Amino acid sequence: MSSKQFRFAPSFVLVVVVHFAVFSILTNTATAQNSSTGVIDRLALLAIKSMIKDDPQGLMTLWNDSNTNFCQWEGVACGPRHKRVTVLDLSSGGLTGTLHPSIGNLSFLREILLFNNSFTGEIPPEIGHLFRLQILGLQINSFTGTIPATITNCSNLHVLHLGRNLLVGKIPDGIGSLSMLYFLALHQNILEGGIPPFITNLTLLDTLSLGDCQLGGRFPDVFHQLTKLRRLAFAGNNLVGTIPPSFYNCSSLEQVLLYGNRLIGRLPSNLGSTMPRLAELSLSHNQLTGPLPPSLLGSPQLNILEIEDNYLSGKLVITSRNSCNLNRLLLSGNSFGSEEDDEMKFIDDLSICRKLKVLVLGQNQFKGSLPESLGNLSTTLQIMSIASNHFSGGLPSSVGNLIGLTNLDLSSNQFTGTLPVAIGNLTNLQRLNLTNNSFSGSIPGSLGNLSLLLELYLTSNKFTSTIPSSLGNCKQLLRLNLDQNNLTGDIPRQLFEISSLSISLNLGFNQLSGQLPVDVGNLKSLNEIILANNRLSGNLPSSLDSCLSLQNLNICNNFFSGSFPASLGSLRSLENLDASHNNFTGEIPNYLEVIPLKNLNISFNNLEGALPRKGVFANASSISILGNSRLCGGVPELQLPKCQSNKKKNKLSLPVILVISFGSVLFFIVTVLFYVCYPWKKKVEDGPQKSTSWEYLSQVSYNTLYNATNGFFTENLIGEGSFSSVYKGYLDTDGVNIVAIKVLNLHHRAAQLELEEPLGTQLQSLLHNFSVPNPNFPLPTIVAATPFIDHFNVNNCSGYKCSLHKNLSMIPATADFSSSATHYKYPNTNTNTPPSPSFKPLAYKIISGIHLPIHGHLLFAPSTMTA
Repeated sequence: MSSKQFRFAPSFVLVVVVHFAVFSILTNTATAQNSSTGVIDRLALLAIKSMIKDDPQGLMTLWNDSNTNFCQWEGVACGPRHKRVTVLDLSSGGLTGTLHPSIGNLSFLREILLFNNSFTGEIPPEIGHLFRLQILGLQINSFTGTIPATITNCSNLHVLHLGRNLLVGKIPDGIGSLSMLYFLALHQNILEGGIPPFITNLTLLDTLSLGDCQLGGRFPDVFHQLTKLRRLAFAGNNLVGTIPPSFYNCSSLEQVLLYGNRLIGRLPSNLGSTMPRLAELSLSHNQLTGPLPPSLLGSPQLNILEIEDNYLSGKLVITSRNSCNLNRLLLSGNSFGSEEDDEMKFIDDLSICRKLKVLVLGQNQFKGSLPESLGNLSTTLQIMSIASNHFSGGLPSSVGNLIGLTNLDLSSNQFTGTLPVAIGNLTNLQRLNLTNNSFSGSIPGSLGNLSLLLELYLTSNKFTSTIPSSLGNCKQLLRLNLDQNNLTGDIPRQLFEISSLSISLNLGFNQLSGQLPVDVGNLKSLNEIILANNRLSGNLPSSLDSCLSLQNLNICNNFFSGSFPASLGSLRSLENLDASHNNFTGEIPNYLEVIPLKNLNISFNNLEGALPRKGVFANASSISILGNSRLCGGVPELQLPKCQSNKKKNKLSLPVILVISFGSVLFFIVTVLFYVCYPWKKKVEDGPQKSTSWEYLSQVSYNTLYNATNGFFTENLIGEGSFSSVYKGYLDTDGVNIVAIKVLNLHHRAAQLELEEPLGTQLQSLLHNFSVPNPNFPLPTIVAATPFIDHFNVNNCSGYKCSLHKNLSMIPATADFSSSATHYKYPNTNTNTPPSPSFKPLAYKIISGIHLPIHGHLLFAPSTMTA
């Protein structure tokens, strides 16, 4: 019986054979089909590689004909059953090139991830063949052209991300038919046509990002059916009009970016309740008006609120709540402020926001004092700006509690008083700006504790005393601005040990004194030094040549002196130099022609010599040289006098120089001996002569002068000019005392100028005309008589009034106009004060031997005039 059970009937065997044959045929057919379609995918991938010009990471190194298993190529994933390419992920590979159209042959593709590369050219329309495609990520490339309309054939598309490319044109309307789409991002392209209304059909949308596309138009009312929308970005599209009411009913919204448009209107007072999930709202740079809804500020889910640069106003009120997730609050550029006593109460309400990192309230209308509760804000606060308001009073010392601050901006307010020492507790501070306030007193030395400080602005305050040397501890400073205060004393050398200074060192408009320390050479990376309007003096240190990055140097209105150091020629980055209103001397150095200066101001110094003509000196509008009267040359536009050519003289040999020197000394000795010996020879030959006695000349009247010249007779006329005449006169009857009398017409300007002529000039021109005085006066004696009210006192003379020859003596005299005939009296002392004369139009100069005028005084000496 058992043998029957295992016996197979013939018909059964036939059936088994037939089934096996059919299975073999089907298996071979499927294998053949998979092999042929695999070749299509491999060829498509190789075509894509052929269009890649640069593959810095080597993603496609194994993409070649010898490696037939393309499913193992990097960036390629295949399905488990059909072994067809389902994912192409070459994202962030640094690839450069274009996308080959054969990508449309990868018909099993579900994901294309080519974002964050450098693809150029158009997006191939063949992508529309990929009906299985679910994710298309081409963002952050440089694709150009329009968005292909064929993309609407990808009916299974869930994610379409083409943001941050160079696409143009309208958004295809067919995208509205992609009912499976829940992520649409086209931001940062150059699109047009406004916000497309078809987005109302995309009811599954979770994210809609069309920001910074320059779309224009109005804010569409398309939000009724978008009940799943969580993220919306329409920023930077120049949208106009009001925000539609349907938008505020999107209770699912969590992130809204509408900044950079021209939206108008008011925010609804219940905004915080209609959008309870709202975590980020950015409405900056629009034209919104009205108050900020208290329900919005009090929303417990709100994390970021940015409403800068609108026209919002009124008092800031925060609805009471038990929790606060606020991280960033930016309200600058509005008109917030109520002038009420408690308008800063919202600072107290923000104290429960323990996650707050950024608080920006600048450019509003807040007034009054900052409350002490400022120090109760979160220690996580990193950035606080209340600049450009109307805050007054002192800065509360509690600010020292905000130890998390990295940036504190209190500029352009009306703060007064001293800066609290507690500010030195902010050891994480990197930027401190107190510009344009009225802080006074000393700069606290505790600022030296801010070792992480990068920028310090104390400009335009009323700080006094010296600059604290502790600022030298701020070893990471890039910029230090202490200008426009009342700081005094020397510049601490510790400032010049901050080698990190690279942007600016501005100490201008103070009362700093002393010299510029040589340590300035440590600032090798500094771009700008401003020391203008101080009291600095001395020479510029040659160590400035180490400041090789210096572009702007302003040292005007100081007392620097000396010449420009040659080391400045090393500053080949210098573009602007202002050294005006100092005491620099010498010639302008030629290296200023070579330095690539754009502006040069060296006016009001004591510079001299030829002005260069090249470089910055070739452009008259780029330089200022006023107040340097001894400069010459330069370009014609400057209208400077021509320089005198200094022809080089041949140098004399040493023997010639010695001969000339010996001859000059010998000539001088002979001349001296002649003037010493010749008077004694005359005395022996001529015998004693009668001299004019001082007693006789002590009172000379007009009648005496008249009679001495025979009434100024023409026969007594020695000579005449355009404004004067000289007569010979005899003061005694025997004709021994001969004098010359010069008559000046004071109506003539030249006559007055002669009275002003320096003494030494006329002394030299007259000495050779007269003989030696009589032996009673062995040296010529000058007697002065003045008709003016100023009394010439030889004991008090100065300048060229005292430039008489050392052998001349002077007897002061005054004029007496007590009678109609003027007398010249010679007092015994020089302390008498002359009376006020009635000045006559004619002046008389009595010349006897030597005649010398000096500043309106009549001068004469008794002697014998030779024929």
